[in-house]
Amino acid sequence: MRRLVAVAALLALCVALGACGSTAPAPTTSAQPVEITWGACDRTAPSAGFQCATMEVPLDYAKPAGPTVGIALVRLRAAGPGAKIGSLVFNFGGPGGSGVDTLLDAASAFRTLNGRYDLVSFDPRGVERSDGVHCLDPKPFEAFLAAEPSLDVPTQTRLLTEFAQACQRHSSAILPYVGTLNAARDMETLRIRLGDPKLNYLGFSYGTHLGALYATLYPGQTGRMVLDSALDPSVGLLEQSRTQAVGFQQAYQNYLADCARQDCPFNGNTAVLGLLAALKRKPLNVQGRLVTDDIARSAIAEALYSELTWPLLTQAIADGIAGDGAGLLNLSDSYSGRRPDGSYNTLQSSLVAILCADTTNRPTVEEAVDLAKEMTKKWPIFGPDVASAGGCSVWPAPGEDTNRHIDASGSGPILVVGVTHDPATPYEWAPKLTEQLGTGVLLTLKGEGHGAYGQNTCIDSLVNGYLLDGKVPDDGTVCP
Repeated sequence: MRRLVAVAALLALCVALGACGSTAPAPTTSAQPVEITWGACDRTAPSAGFQCATMEVPLDYAKPAGPTVGIALVRLRAAGPGAKIGSLVFNFGGPGGSGVDTLLDAASAFRTLNGRYDLVSFDPRGVERSDGVHCLDPKPFEAFLAAEPSLDVPTQTRLLTEFAQACQRHSSAILPYVGTLNAARDMETLRIRLGDPKLNYLGFSYGTHLGALYATLYPGQTGRMVLDSALDPSVGLLEQSRTQAVGFQQAYQNYLADCARQDCPFNGNTAVLGLLAALKRKPLNVQGRLVTDDIARSAIAEALYSELTWPLLTQAIADGIAGDGAGLLNLSDSYSGRRPDGSYNTLQSSLVAILCADTTNRPTVEEAVDLAKEMTKKWPIFGPDVASAGGCSVWPAPGEDTNRHIDASGSGPILVVGVTHDPATPYEWAPKLTEQLGTGVLLTLKGEGHGAYGQNTCIDSLVNGYLLDGKVPDDGTVCP
C-alpha cells in the first residue's frame, strides 16, 4: 500500500533494489561531470519556469560502457533574493511514483524552500518516462485491479503469475535493474552532474528508503537530508504487509470516529461493510466500468492517506450506498494511477518491480494468503490486500538485499520524520530507521495521515530551518 506521500498526491488529486553484478558503490566522486541539457517540459508552458531533461546512466553499473537508461528530470530554479544553496532533490514515494509529474503538480507546496534551492526531481529507473515498467494493457489491467486479491491460492497464484509474465514480456530488459541500489547510484550521478558538492534531499515514504541507502553508500556526499514518513527497509514483505494493514485499520477507525462527530450520513462501519457486500454481489456500473468491492476498498485506502480527503470518502461512501459509484471509482483511479484518457501510469507496475528487486525475502502465495485470511477475519477491508505479498515468489527477475542494510555513519545529521497515525508507513518505523542510520535525528508529528511536511506549521518550521539554515532539531522533538 505504499504510494505517493499525501501532500503531493493530494495536490495531484485536487487538480484532477538491487542491480545484477557488483554491489560496490558507483559512480565515484571522481567521475567527470557531464552537463545536463535542460529544455522545456512537455506538460508546462516555458513561462511556468520548469525545465526538463534526460540524464543517461548505465543500465548496469557493473558494465559502465554497456547499454544506458534515460532518467527523466525536472527542475524549478531558485526564485528568492537570498543566497542560493544549491539543488534540493526530491523523491515523493511509491515506489514507482513519478517525481517529474509530482513536482510539476506540487511545487507550490515547497515555495519556501524554492527561495534558495533549485527544486529537482526525477522519475527513477523503471518509472514513467525513465523506461517505466509496463505490464498489462488498460482493459486487462482494470480487470486485474477489480479481481485482485483473491484468498483462494490457485486463483491468486494465477492472477499474480499472469501479471508477472506480462511484465516480463513488455519490460524484461529493465526488470533486473530497477532496484533501490541502482536508484541511489543514479542520484549520485545526478548530484555530480548538477555540480553540487553534496546531495541535499527531501524524501517521502519510499523516498526515505532511497535517501537512507544513498547516505549509507555515500555518507561523505550526504548534505542536508530529511526523510519524511519513514520506511523500515529491514522488514520482510509479510511483516510489512501486516503492519501496513494494521496502520490502515487504525486510520479507518479514526476516520469513522471523525465522521460520527461530523453527523455522518451513514451508519459507520456497519454501513461500509454492507456496501462492500452489496458490491461483491452486484457491482455498480459507472459509464461501462464496474465498481467492485475491491475497487471500493482501494478507494477507502486512497482517501485515508490524508485527513483532507476524508470528506471525499464520506461523500463517495454515501453515494455508493445510494447506488452511485462514481466517487468511489474516482478515488480508486487515483490510487491505481489511471489518467483521464483511460490509460494508466506505471505506478502499480513499477511498484511491484522495485519491491521484488529489493529483496530475496519472497514469501509464497500460500503463506501470503494464509496471513491474509487470518487478518481478514479481524479487518475485512484491509486484510485481503496482504495476499499480494506473495507476488515476488512468481516474479521473473532476481532480487538482492544490499539495500536493506542501512548505516550512514560518517554523514551529517539526517532528520527522520514520523506521524503517529500514519497508515502507510506506521510510526514505529521512524525510530527504527533513525537508529539504523546512526546519524538520524527523530522528529515526531502527533497526528493523522501519510506525510508530515505541508500538514503542520511546527513540522514545516523545523524542516525548513534545517534545510535552509542547517539548524538541527533536538532528537525526539514532538510537534502537536
